[in-house]
Amino acid sequence: MTDRIDIAAYERIVILTGAGVSAASGLDTFRGHGGLWKQFDPEACATATALHTDPLRVWRLISFMRRAAKTAKPNPAHQAIAALQDKLTATQSLTVVTQNIDGLHQRAGSPGVIELHGRLSHTRCMNPRCAVMPFEDWDLYETEVPHCERCGAVLRPDVVLFEEMLPPDAYRACDDAVNACDLFLAVGTSCTVHPACDFVFTAKDHGARAILVNLEPPENAADVFDEIHLGPAEELLPALLG
Repeated sequence: MTDRIDIAAYERIVILTGAGVSAASGLDTFRGHGGLWKQFDPEACATATALHTDPLRVWRLISFMRRAAKTAKPNPAHQAIAALQDKLTATQSLTVVTQNIDGLHQRAGSPGVIELHGRLSHTRCMNPRCAVMPFEDWDLYETEVPHCERCGAVLRPDVVLFEEMLPPDAYRACDDAVNACDLFLAVGTSCTVHPACDFVFTAKDHGARAILVNLEPPENAADVFDEIHLGPAEELLPALLG
């Protein structure tokens, strides 16, 4: 039986989630068995270079992911994180940081989610001088690259591709929260993607307790976690968070 985390013992909680938290919602992980990178070549369709040389291949990947995410529903892991917010006292805070782009934390009811890798549901113009802001867009672009109605430039998904930096505001907000937290909980993440994999070390350096919930143990950070719970997030997290 999984021991419940004594949430009342902590004041500043950070929960970092990865693709594993959405697996039970029917969304593919990236590196796991049968993951997206087994179906798509990330160098060919998930890099900044590919966006400029062959944007249609990027959009085909995004369209594949949009089709799945649009109909997906939050699972008990998302719901447990959202429910935790309502259990906190006035002196406690919860910051949810996600590497996911599916929007399921927001649909479960978590407020103020920090999205490190952007939003699958949004599109933006590639022209830096264009006044068009990122906009909600669930359309699928599998046969033709979309263009901006205002300036004519190619449109792109509002997500972070390989070779790109994280959004500065999102990274700064996450870094501030991690530096101040006293409980760091990583859920459904392999802890291999930089810079998110460094957050647990930062949290530990500042005295936080670090807990991992994942199907598999981390490749490079096993020793830094105080607790590791192996198994499906949708089963373990509701028990851990009560």
